[in-house]
Amino acid sequence: MAFSMVNLLAILAEYGRQHAGVEVHGIDGSRAQLLADLTSGSVDVFLTAEAHPVWDGASLPLWSERVMVALSEDHFLRASPIVRWPDLAGARVLINRRDPGPDYEAMLLARLGEQCGCILIAHEVCLDHLLGFVAAGHGLTLVSESAAGARDSGIVFRELHDDDGPVRIRFAAYWKETNRNPALRPFLDLLRERYSDVAPSVSAR
Repeated sequence: MAFSMVNLLAILAEYGRQHAGVEVHGIDGSRAQLLADLTSGSVDVFLTAEAHPVWDGASLPLWSERVMVALSEDHFLRASPIVRWPDLAGARVLINRRDPGPDYEAMLLARLGEQCGCILIAHEVCLDHLLGFVAAGHGLTLVSESAAGARDSGIVFRELHDDDGPVRIRFAAYWKETNRNPALRPFLDLLRERYSDVAPSVSAR
């Protein structure tokens, strides 16, 4: 879960205070692997970007964050206070195969099309390593606003905008309704309490 660590850590801290005897284990990996783990029952809950058409279990919308463009300090776009989608046409874009990288790729292609001229370079690394490639001048990448504080050496961040203002990405929790782990329900209740302004839990059809 290489995203939104501020929100995630706040949730985990509160859960730890309320349920001190429960051991929480985090797993990082590709979306396909984590979905397989969720399906098999080896993972209880999966937190990722909301756009998730392949999951047919339960879900709960959570927070949303602004999308930022991470640039090297000498990138020409750093002179702009904001970056717009057309500014990315023809750019070298580093795409992380770990979440929510695939969603950023889908956003980019939806806004600019397959013929945007972008060079998409795939990685499957932790966020800090991906930003290391950005700092070294290998390309730019898209991150959430909370992830923008993950590294500052050699990196600048600019808000990504469309015609309506800042581009945002929403996150959600996914789980199996048949999961009977007694530690899961209190965690989901905490999520519902903290994000009571968004839609209640639903089971996808």
